[in-house]
Amino acid sequence: MQLHPDGTVRPLPHPISGGKLCVLGLTSGELLGHAERLRTPLVRKGGRLEPASWEEALEVAVQGFRHIAAEHGKSANAVYGGGSLSNEKAYLLGKFARLALGTPHVDYNGRYCMSAAAAAQNRALGLDRGLNRPLADLPQHDVILLAGSNAAECLPMLMPHLQRAKEGGTRFIVVDPRRTTTANLATLHLAPRPGTDLALANSLLYLLARDQRLDYGFIAEHTQGLEEALEAVQGCTAAWAAEVCGLMPHEIEQAAELLAGARKALVLTGRGADQNSRGVATSLAFINLALALGAGFGTLTGQANGQGGREMGQKADQLPGYRDVEDPADRRAVARVWGIEPEQLPGKGLSAFEILQAIARGEIRGMLVMGSNPIPSSPRSDWVREALARMEHLVVIDSFLSETARHARVVLPGALWSEEDGTTTNLEGRVVLRRAVRPPLEGARGDQEILCALAAGLGAGQYFDYSRPKDVYDELRRATRGAKADYYGITWERLEAGEELFWPCPSEDHPGTPRPFTQRFAHADGRARFSPTPFRPSAEAPTTHHPLYLTTGRVLYHYLTGNHTRRLGRLFKKCSEPLLEVHPETAQRLGLAEGAVAEVSSQRASARFRVKHNPRIRSDTLFVPFHWDGSQAVNRLTNPVLDPICQMPEFKVAAVSLARAEDGPAKVSQEASCITP
Repeated sequence: MQLHPDGTVRPLPHPISGGKLCVLGLTSGELLGHAERLRTPLVRKGGRLEPASWEEALEVAVQGFRHIAAEHGKSANAVYGGGSLSNEKAYLLGKFARLALGTPHVDYNGRYCMSAAAAAQNRALGLDRGLNRPLADLPQHDVILLAGSNAAECLPMLMPHLQRAKEGGTRFIVVDPRRTTTANLATLHLAPRPGTDLALANSLLYLLARDQRLDYGFIAEHTQGLEEALEAVQGCTAAWAAEVCGLMPHEIEQAAELLAGARKALVLTGRGADQNSRGVATSLAFINLALALGAGFGTLTGQANGQGGREMGQKADQLPGYRDVEDPADRRAVARVWGIEPEQLPGKGLSAFEILQAIARGEIRGMLVMGSNPIPSSPRSDWVREALARMEHLVVIDSFLSETARHARVVLPGALWSEEDGTTTNLEGRVVLRRAVRPPLEGARGDQEILCALAAGLGAGQYFDYSRPKDVYDELRRATRGAKADYYGITWERLEAGEELFWPCPSEDHPGTPRPFTQRFAHADGRARFSPTPFRPSAEAPTTHHPLYLTTGRVLYHYLTGNHTRRLGRLFKKCSEPLLEVHPETAQRLGLAEGAVAEVSSQRASARFRVKHNPRIRSDTLFVPFHWDGSQAVNRLTNPVLDPICQMPEFKVAAVSLARAEDGPAKVSQEASCITP
């Protein structure tokens, strides 16, 4: 897109967007001079955030981190980043945590988004890339299974590619408890109970193996471990899966038949499938299905830089380029670029929600947050709010006063995406150069400048001597050289010249790799791995007291916690509050008219939402979008239990009750206790 200094946004020709913009892109320019932009740093004095000079705010921020490190050790500080940051900012944030603060505890909100699919792809394919082919290839597939993604509202610029495939004859199997706009693509729509996608994927593999409809030539040449995977799905009949998923057996058989008859199939997953405590197993089960068919697999990213943001070292277990923070060779490679000894690099730290748990226990006392709003975006968010409100030293870099920033000791006004140059990487692995159209708003500073100033105050300025984002990018190219996500050959100059480049790109004359698995997979032996994925139920099942399922997701007019989009009048008018979607039969049984206020209660909290009748949702399931904070944050109700492999919380399924409430403002029902979940 092209953003003009007057704030108007116009689309530019691009192979992904086709010269179009979604409603969020079209309105984004209105944020530039918004009345609520932060224009001066804030420091907490006497319990209140008060305006302060940059010198004072930076000094308070630095001294707070220094004091905590001196009194409690460096690991008592932490950094919490975001998947919408540019590659350069994500890279700097990881480096800042490890060199300036000396802490292993750096993670980001992508832990709540892509971590399950990422862990599964690394385990199965040896490489985590959202799509292992360009979007232009989608019409080549005659059957696409899309599990757990409402792309029409979450990734609207993907929809033209899916629609083009449908117009070319591609048949779609769409798996979602709601019949969304995306599900209108479907030849077959399956609406399973929330949290049962694993059972469905296992049953489809069982049925295809039963009927000997697998691609045995592909399996023999390119994979290993099929026997163990098939052993784990024995007994996963259509009748069994129908009982678990709340489907009809013939629907599951029909899905298997569509897949078996495909000349070239593709399996795509989204957060609806993997955002739960069995997320890695569920993603692996869908990968098993794809491998068994000789089909492609992909997972759809959830944030503006969901791909690049997880490659650049702001994850607790990763260094830039997907290097392993505990691998000696990877540590040496990054240490060499950073000009330090490998021993100076901290090891693996805590994941995002584990950081919040450690804060509640008093083990982590200081934290820098940038590009994220962890209070409303985390499960059991009332508890998270209480924990952050009590912590000793919270520093937030943001353009607006988010709910998290309202509890900070220091708030530093940062830049918007259009105020700093930078690169992002999309789900194809395509690196995109984004140019600033104006400097940061008067009173604010660029995020890179802020991080470098903090690092200098902490005595690490020699490692953060950059004059522009290109300098950071050139360094991250070197830090990723030879790694799985190798950016070395993707120079700033090649991007400026308009080249379309995909990582890995190991040299400056390399054309990039839009299709990394054409010959072999990324494991050392070139083979993909099947994995046993025995079914496990959700951590929380409906009971007499909580008889319904609650699931969450997005709406077209808002993004993440809404810290930006809820401030824009045109978007707010379209969707001014989170509506509770209820099937009309369920609503009638409970006496809930359209527009009535209902109270939803889980084991963790109660919240009130206005009712919207939706005949296209399961009658045992409720849906609330998560773009709001405070009493309207649905994550006050969600379950904080974590996937044991990737530490993904169980966002997509919680057991709840539903009852009519009196009209009026939503009521907050918080737990008195702050016991660590």
